[in-house]
Amino acid sequence: MKHAPRRHSPAAARNRGPILDVLRGVLPATGRVLEVASGTGEHAAFFAAALPGLVWQPTDPDAGARESVSAWREEAGCANLLPPLPLDAADVDWPDTVGRVEAVLCINMAHISPWAATQGLMAGAAVVLAPDGALVLYGPFRREGHALEPGNMAFDEDLRRRNAEWGLRSVEDVRACAADHGIAFDRLVEMPANNLVLVFRNR
Repeated sequence: MKHAPRRHSPAAARNRGPILDVLRGVLPATGRVLEVASGTGEHAAFFAAALPGLVWQPTDPDAGARESVSAWREEAGCANLLPPLPLDAADVDWPDTVGRVEAVLCINMAHISPWAATQGLMAGAAVVLAPDGALVLYGPFRREGHALEPGNMAFDEDLRRRNAEWGLRSVEDVRACAADHGIAFDRLVEMPANNLVLVFRNR
């Protein structure tokens, strides 16, 4: 019997609890959440189970990732976790199937994608987010006035060696990109392992 191609990420298992703690204070009790770059699908399954009032829409441009998301969805058995959609954040026009959502979540994408993906994320979020809807980003970032930690510095150097268009983004650049699309910075939350959560609101 062939088993579904469910992928695992050790980082997802470590960070899902702290991210959930932030989401509980940021997301509405009900509504739709669009997850951009869902990856393995572990986050989607965990958050959908923990936040049953929210309908979770995972997405990923990679077909293998979507198969993994579907496998995690099948195991979770959550009625509020929808089948994954193909979505490339860098696309100028996001699929009409996305629809209007109350929140957009993007975990660990900005540093392992070209800057165009972050620009596309902001442009797309401005279209699909309901008024005052939350855009939540998680991952390692650079910050003005803060020295980059040795671990993140080595990570950044490795990313840039692998792809010249990758690398840790600065909080200030991300905020400016969001503002260009009418998305206002709301708060920054320091997370374990030198990661950050950036919260924005669609104004």
